[in-house]
Amino acid sequence: MTANHDSTTAHGEPELSDSLKTFGAVMKALREAARLTQEEFAPRVRYSAAYIAKIEQGRRFPPEDLPERAADALGPVAGKVLAAAARSLRRRAGLASWFLQWAGIEEEAITLFAYECRGIPGLLQTEGYIRAVFDRRLPPLAEEQFEQQVAARLMRQELLAERPNTSFSFIIEQAILERQLGGADVTAALIDNLLVQGGRRNVEILVMPLKQPDHSGVDGQLYLAETPCNSWFGYVEGHDSSTLLTDPRLVSAMLQRYGKMRSQALSHEATVGLLKQMRGAL
Repeated sequence: MTANHDSTTAHGEPELSDSLKTFGAVMKALREAARLTQEEFAPRVRYSAAYIAKIEQGRRFPPEDLPERAADALGPVAGKVLAAAARSLRRRAGLASWFLQWAGIEEEAITLFAYECRGIPGLLQTEGYIRAVFDRRLPPLAEEQFEQQVAARLMRQELLAERPNTSFSFIIEQAILERQLGGADVTAALIDNLLVQGGRRNVEILVMPLKQPDHSGVDGQLYLAETPCNSWFGYVEGHDSSTLLTDPRLVSAMLQRYGKMRSQALSHEATVGLLKQMRGAL
């Protein structure tokens, strides 16, 4: 998505802040005191073992509801300890407060849909495009903030490789590419990346043509995620703000709109053809 933020080192690994490592160590100690392995603990809190491992290593910001879920698995005292540890966390640089809740859902999603009419979804952006986006951020970012947010967005893209069993679907307006944000070279690299990522077995990338009289995306961008428990959530972003939609009626309407847009966008073959044509014209 266009506003995904995380904090990483210069080498692309998540920044291991003391507070995140402390939280992870506390959770690990409580889990081991209950004589549970990560594989045994994970389903009890409805997260994957890999995700639990990253939290214990201090590589992931814990979801807001993790202490409550842990209380059911480890007992009320353990839940209170984790809740206190969570409150003491210093938020990672580059991770917007309004993005935290969706970030946790996205990490665990077994299905992720995205429709963008404003910018390329964060999971598909190249470094050049990311820099072009943040270079135009107002108010301007300090150099350290700039580099942190670039590294953060690049790290989030690991989801595409880390979750081969998750189905990713992206619908992107052709106008976004025609705009050539950052210039022709940035756009060329971006199109190359779309062709590569769209070749993954679990990734679908469709372009919505410039001219489409029958268009169901008039309400703007939208994101949808299906959790391992087969619950669906919707998500939309605005100016430094966001809304997580949990009402089944609203999410159902978003799913219907997304399904309709899939039929209105170019097919996979037509999308590849258009992208190659645009790439050749640069």
